Amino acid sequence: MSKPVLILSAHPDDETLGAGGTVLRHSKQGDKIIWLIVTNIFEHQGFSKQRVSKRQKEIEQVAECYNVQETVKLDYPTMSLSSDDLGSLISDISEVVSSHTPEVIYTMNRSDAHSDHRVVFDAVMACTKSFRYPFIREVLMYECISETEFAPALPEKQFQPNCYVDISDELEEKIKIMNIFKSELGTHPFPRSERNIKAVATHRGATAGVEYAEAFQIIKSYRFETL
Repeated sequence: MSKPVLILSAHPDDETLGAGGTVLRHSKQGDKIIWLIVTNIFEHQGFSKQRVSKRQKEIEQVAECYNVQETVKLDYPTMSLSSDDLGSLISDISEVVSSHTPEVIYTMNRSDAHSDHRVVFDAVMACTKSFRYPFIREVLMYECISETEFAPALPEKQFQPNCYVDISDELEEKIKIMNIFKSELGTHPFPRSERNIKAVATHRGATAGVEYAEAFQIIKSYRFETL
């Protein structure tokens, strides 16, 4: 049975780096994909008109590749989220969650090096309380190359995967989609390279016993069916 799935990005490309193969699998099985992008780029931040326009076209292309049924842009300025934004961000995310009633939510890792990611995680968690959002069945964090692995090397900051999704049939398509965000890619040893995307998928696949996989950390999982 198909279900609504919410994938969050602090910045467009987070979703592809961390969960692109998994989103493709959801799409293939007929699930309703809602893509929530928290930040955007603007000319007043120093981005050229051409770059701003190109980014919006990239988002449209990627949404089409994933068969996204609705793309929601909150349009917070990129690279500027802070705790001061939490109140409005929680309200905005809550509205999206309440209106789309997702059963599964994918969000970025709580300890990512990028502060935008950490603020988004805190806001998302405020929108997953079971007594306010009883339709949510799972909340999972994904790892985002170039951010998750650069979190401080402290025990409480570690990404600890406990859920793996086989993306052996989706990896090549994931990489093609990532190439839509061409400006975000570089050559090895730059973290966001095709080689590293495949290397991480290989490593996670070896852990899970499949060719390629994506890893997640389950934050919440509610199961009411008979075990």
